[in-house]
Amino acid sequence: MEFATHTWIQAAAYSSAGIAIGFGAIGAAIGEGHTASCATLAVARNPGKAGEILKTMLVGQAIAESSSIFALVIAMLLLFSNFSAESYLTVATVFSAGLCMGLGAIGSGIGSGFSAGAACTGIARQPAYSSRVMTNMLIGSAVCQTPAIFSLVTSFILLFTNFSARPVSPTWAALLGAGLSTGLAAIGPGLGGGYVAEASCEGGARNPLTTPSVINVMLLGQAVTQTTAIYGFLVSCILMFKSFPATDSIAVPILLLSSGLCMGFGAIGPGIGVGVSGQGAVRWIARNPNAAADITRTMLIGMATAQSTGIYALVVALVMIFVM
Repeated sequence: MEFATHTWIQAAAYSSAGIAIGFGAIGAAIGEGHTASCATLAVARNPGKAGEILKTMLVGQAIAESSSIFALVIAMLLLFSNFSAESYLTVATVFSAGLCMGLGAIGSGIGSGFSAGAACTGIARQPAYSSRVMTNMLIGSAVCQTPAIFSLVTSFILLFTNFSARPVSPTWAALLGAGLSTGLAAIGPGLGGGYVAEASCEGGARNPLTTPSVINVMLLGQAVTQTTAIYGFLVSCILMFKSFPATDSIAVPILLLSSGLCMGFGAIGPGIGVGVSGQGAVRWIARNPNAAADITRTMLIGMATAQSTGIYALVVALVMIFVM
């Protein structure tokens, strides 16, 4: 049985919508559940602050749910948009967009939940400084959403750019690689940023006087954590906007698809590892603020080493695109 191009596009859009919100719901649900668990513990510890803890839980859950809302937006666009470009490349773009957003929402949803959960327990421990803890959580959780925003932007580019003038092969592989690069690369940094933000909320509640320095180091640690997500987004932009000559060989499309996979998978470990390093530094600065300079220097050196593997993945991905 033969199908028209429009039928393939519709099939890709429908399946991609399911993938977007299906994967996109995973991280947010885990993050919100973790926040609720910590909130119940906090209320048990300090019932008198139940109202404040409940408010913090709801705000934290709302931020954690942002990534799944991004996925919902992409899913709705895929379901109800009329894709006029009758090209097989449209099949690749719509499928890649849903895959990118679905994968990209996982880490950010979980990471934001870590920060919100720590804020709830912190308020129970230090109710007099609840506003500081809340501010810390809002900043940390917002930064955790950055990788999901990269995925959202990539998905929008895929959906609203007309690639039909380009050759089907190898462009289809480049577009799929672009979605995989940003989507997979968002997982590790989203989680890693959550580890750092969690430690910041804990530390600020443990020693409120150190809150300014704790937030500063948290932002520094989160900034380094997000680097591999930026690598993934960079490779995606190259794959989407670079024109590749037509080919009948299967090797070139596989090479371009592999470059996206290389960078996407290569960003997961460094994003988490760097976040764990930042988590330890922020936690101990709150306990021993006099050693903040030495702790920060050690953190940055450790992060640079952990980050090197993500750079290796970036180099290999670029070699695949520009050299091979």
